[in-house]
Amino acid sequence: MPINILMPALSPTMEKGNLAKWLKKEGDKVKSGDVIAEIETDKATMEVEAIDEGTIARILVPEGTQDVPVNDVIAVLAGEGEDVKAASAGAAKPSASAAPPKAAEAPAAPAPAAPKAPPAPASAPQAAAPAAQGNGHAGRVFSSPLARRLAKESGIDVAMVAGTGPHGRVVARDVEQAKSGKGLKAPAAAPSAAPLIAPTMSDKQILSLFEPGSYEVVPHDGMRRTIAQRLTASIQNVPHFYLTIDCDIGKLLAAREEINAAAPKDKEKKPLYKISVNDFVIKAMAVALQKIPNCNVSWTESGMVKHHHSDVGVAVAMPGGLITPIIRKAETKTLSTISNEMKDFAARARSRKLKPEEYQGGTTAVSNLGMFGISHFTAVINPPQATILAVGTSEERPIARGGKIEIAHMMSVTLSCDHRAIDGALGAELIGAFKQLIENPVMMMV
Repeated sequence: MPINILMPALSPTMEKGNLAKWLKKEGDKVKSGDVIAEIETDKATMEVEAIDEGTIARILVPEGTQDVPVNDVIAVLAGEGEDVKAASAGAAKPSASAAPPKAAEAPAAPAPAAPKAPPAPASAPQAAAPAAQGNGHAGRVFSSPLARRLAKESGIDVAMVAGTGPHGRVVARDVEQAKSGKGLKAPAAAPSAAPLIAPTMSDKQILSLFEPGSYEVVPHDGMRRTIAQRLTASIQNVPHFYLTIDCDIGKLLAAREEINAAAPKDKEKKPLYKISVNDFVIKAMAVALQKIPNCNVSWTESGMVKHHHSDVGVAVAMPGGLITPIIRKAETKTLSTISNEMKDFAARARSRKLKPEEYQGGTTAVSNLGMFGISHFTAVINPPQATILAVGTSEERPIARGGKIEIAHMMSVTLSCDHRAIDGALGAELIGAFKQLIENPVMMMV
């Protein structure tokens, strides 16, 4: 009986994947454990191994096909001694939902027939009061005290009375006329309800703003779409607040230089490790979470998840996006171990060879843009984590110390907190603990 090879779920949240490459062709024999294909997810390219033995009778989903649903049949395997042609003939049809392979070049952008101005974005809601009819500023109605008293006694809205006094002021005689139905303004049309948020412009509307032929449209890949979806959901659903503090890293830089100078060397006389400032940051954040355990949490609707270890995700830039491989139990690891793990993660991340368990989860994260000269920024939390630390560059700055101005190596860091899980004072304790550790790195070893 033919054996169906299904699109595997390579992570708990995976629903679709791209069939990047077939490593076996129709007619090839395979045995259990053989790598038969490469599947591309939004974050990594994973190898798929055969579970059963037999011959590839038919490939139903060609390589390059995108968005193949999990558990769709992608190929058929003829069992030992089974007729390959018969197995191929009885193969199930692939799902119609899978997108065919993309063309090599991006599709041409739809050029509008004639550039039209897009609909004007909705403005802020306007006041319901008849401001346009007012005879003063911002809808205020100028009227005499007597006119206001008479209008109140008669149940007349003074704003609806046409004023005949100086500069349109409503006077007593105007109210008397209004009692008989004369001298009243026409009722204003009810303003249409304006949305609180301007509607998102469509692709066509956006493209209509630009001159045809002056641009090209590059389709989003799975990683870019996933980043956009997750960060949009984070900003919309997670109430962020931010805490910034300056750290004197003079002692850290001295310790780093001393540690790297003493690093053992391999046979080729290359150091076995080279500690970076970011390695100290990872370690300090991990230890700080252990000192302030109520910050080492994740929010769920049913309860607060309190983590025993500090699993620190570290943002790594890669073509088309970023990924956050995780240093597990970072509080227990030496700086040299953290450094070597990060070098391995970064190399494999850029070639999309990380496994899902190497970048999913985590109890906090670090994003460092200091190497680009950025002095200060805020980062978006990646749920279910409750914090992320944004690290700026280290630079010489003048500071006051003991009544004197000195030059010190300073580094600004900003902690983003999920206010559902962490309150301001608690977040301040965490960033304070981090500052103490990063300014006195020997304390990380205690």
